Amino acid sequence: MMRSELELDVRYYETDQMGIVHHSNYIRYFECGRSDMMAKVGLPIDAIEKAGVMLPIVAVECKYRRPALMGDRIRIVSIIDTLPTAKLVVNSEIYNQKDELLCKGSVTLGFLDAATRRPIRCPKDLVAVIEKHMNL
Repeated sequence: MMRSELELDVRYYETDQMGIVHHSNYIRYFECGRSDMMAKVGLPIDAIEKAGVMLPIVAVECKYRRPALMGDRIRIVSIIDTLPTAKLVVNSEIYNQKDELLCKGSVTLGFLDAATRRPIRCPKDLVAVIEKHMNL
């Protein structure tokens, strides 16, 4: 399993008039965690794209448990537990500063050749990086 954590403060613009984070922002938090995880292992998303590979999102799942509130400090846990082949699944959990689970979900990404926009298998460089960090 490859695991990474990122902490963020809830920002005012992410909330409604009741001070509750709008449901759409959790998907953004998933992306923040996923991007941070890839950067930490030395393969940021922009490097993958410069290598000619696009990573479109093909599915998102999010189960909400409790609301994040204005002033919360959230912890985004990103997990890859399966080596990618034709798709990459990143599971996410978001906690508040009290360590209460706010939501959990997953994002499934595909791989496209940037020039042809045709589906491809996961690049070997990406598989190697994930495999190297699976049991750390």
